[in-house]
Amino acid sequence: MARTPILPPAMLGILGGGQLGRMFTIAAKTMGYRVTVLDPDGNAPAADFADVHLRAAYNDHAALKELAETCAAVTTEFENVNADSMRWLAKYLPVSPSGDCVAIAQDRIQEKAWIRKAGLATAPYLALETVTDLNHDLAPYLPGILKTARLGYDGKGQMRVRTAEEARAAYADLGGQPCVLEKMLPLASEVSAIVTRTSSHEVAVFPVAENRHARGILDVSIVPARVPVALAEQARTMARQLAEALDYVGVLAVEFFVLEDDSLVVNEIAPRPHNSGHYTIDACVTSQYEQQVRAMCGLHPGRPDLLSPVVMVNLLGDVWRDDGGEPNWEVLMQAPNAHLHLYGKKEARPGRKMGHFCVLAQDADAALEQAEALKDTL
Repeated sequence: MARTPILPPAMLGILGGGQLGRMFTIAAKTMGYRVTVLDPDGNAPAADFADVHLRAAYNDHAALKELAETCAAVTTEFENVNADSMRWLAKYLPVSPSGDCVAIAQDRIQEKAWIRKAGLATAPYLALETVTDLNHDLAPYLPGILKTARLGYDGKGQMRVRTAEEARAAYADLGGQPCVLEKMLPLASEVSAIVTRTSSHEVAVFPVAENRHARGILDVSIVPARVPVALAEQARTMARQLAEALDYVGVLAVEFFVLEDDSLVVNEIAPRPHNSGHYTIDACVTSQYEQQVRAMCGLHPGRPDLLSPVVMVNLLGDVWRDDGGEPNWEVLMQAPNAHLHLYGKKEARPGRKMGHFCVLAQDADAALEQAEALKDTL
């Protein structure tokens, strides 16, 4: 049942003040809302634009109480926020996504079980909750990747293993915490689909992105993905199917492996806007961040149509000078079809996401060629 829409200038709350929270805040402010950011970091990028910055832990009761008393709705920018905090807030105001959905995304074991419960394929995997689970026959999952069940992202908490002995050693190296052992599959490419679902069960799915990674971190997203049209449509349908199975409200990113036989398996989900959806700011009728606002406020989702082929390139701290100085942005800034987005982070470190840029062109291949050339100048 549709609820009464939340309209500007209502105060919206967000748990987390990183770059995704920053882009959410910009979208919400542009639409006329006010924003409160809860983030313990005094230099949280989203705080540059927020009306209120609560500098406290995500389970700080006083801060949560202030959110409950001053905000009309609350969302999150990352999945490793305290799910119980979201459940507590939901007693007093709309919270999207739900704490239950966030808890599922926090744990790879739960996540993969839910994906399969929704009738979707994953890579073959074995849940390793205790050391005794390593006594199973591991051959069906090898060679594989051992991944911590919790708190792994951008390639962190992952180790490639070829044999049962390597798997046992890697499990010990990861501290004996719950993990999944996931079989490595023959990949043709990787794609992602970002779906928005509202409390009244309206759904909008963005065009599928083709993603390239470097050292476990997203490097480039190419849109539209250079895959068969039917395969891209299947990815969109699967993303919708998963959102409906979870009774999800908000923006959900679903990452897929495209196998060599053109079949799709779900890799993982993110209960929030996603790095591979940054392109929507410059190249779509509605951005993923405006969709996040719309979903949490009980509004209809905006149209997700692609206005132009586009390539998004991540900018990591590696391109900053050793003394912390800025890269030479001149060539990038002079390109009339390129759009630079910097996140306002105070310290550049190797592997840290500092910004991104998008290149719009007549087709994806032309956009990719220009984007790679521009990146080389940095």
